[in-house]
Amino acid sequence: MRSKPIIGITMGDPAGNGSELSIKSLLNENLYEKCRPIIIGDADCMKLSLNMLNLENKIKINPVDSIDKALFQYGIIDVYDLNLVDMNLFTFGKVSAMCGNAAFRFVEKAIELALSNQIDATVTNAINKEAINKAGFNYAGHTEIYAKYTNTDNYTMMLAEGDLRVVHVSTHVSLREACNLVKRDRVLEVIRIANQGCKDLGIKNPKIGVAGLNPHSGENGLFGKEEIEEIQPAIDLALAEGIDIPERRPTPADTIFSKAIGGWYDIVVCMYHDQGHIPVKVKGFVYDRNLQKWKSVAGVNITLGIPIIRVSVDHGTGFDLAGKGISSPDSLNNAIEYAIDMANAR
Repeated sequence: MRSKPIIGITMGDPAGNGSELSIKSLLNENLYEKCRPIIIGDADCMKLSLNMLNLENKIKINPVDSIDKALFQYGIIDVYDLNLVDMNLFTFGKVSAMCGNAAFRFVEKAIELALSNQIDATVTNAINKEAINKAGFNYAGHTEIYAKYTNTDNYTMMLAEGDLRVVHVSTHVSLREACNLVKRDRVLEVIRIANQGCKDLGIKNPKIGVAGLNPHSGENGLFGKEEIEEIQPAIDLALAEGIDIPERRPTPADTIFSKAIGGWYDIVVCMYHDQGHIPVKVKGFVYDRNLQKWKSVAGVNITLGIPIIRVSVDHGTGFDLAGKGISSPDSLNNAIEYAIDMANAR
């Protein structure tokens, strides 16, 4: 019988709500029936959040310095403790180089453990880009860190909420630069990665939708020629490789996501960051106007094309919520479930 996968969960920026979310997710006893979770972070920060949630009599923190010392028992949260946060200088909700350094080192350790096969998958809580840059690490986000530390050139970000999945030709660049990055070879590369990513999730014959860049997909060149000169040639090459793109052409972005939610596609190739992020977050982030709070903050972020599994929450550090005990663990719960499924599929 195959052993349950070990899932390494980074705590995220200590000043954010990652420690609280990690505790709330690991309150689910059924999770321990599916995997062996371990937090990669700071034990003192975890203890602070545990006390803030009034759970210190129910849950214990077990600091360890190696995976083989973890207990993997419900009621005990194993923390691979890097001990990088000076609690005398710590404040929830505050951007700092100290917390940026810690958040980066948590990710670095998770990648190291995954590459050495000590853990089977990684799940990441949110980091603050300003904080990690203050600490001297010039990365736009998790995706770029994972690509660098795994020596991966061809990769992309996939967001998912339920059956709505999207991947991106470009992510953390300006919109002006994003338009310039819509090139045939990159679009084809992302189509290929999307196709393989779906197969890695157990979808045997993925159906791929490809969004246009311009309004109405350029209207035959009236509103832009990227569809004619770059996107359609990429689609034609993908079709020749046997990849299933049902519409065989770029689909206007104002209709493609409704079609995807309706089951036309298993995944949508988007041309830039917000084109993909907005529909996923509209579907997964639900605000209750009467209760004046978030009813759901769901959705996950998966890096495709790298040699290890990385799934992340699809939200920020929650600095405005940190330390208040009111953050929703929906997205982290979904991320852990995705990581378990992907680890079991390998």
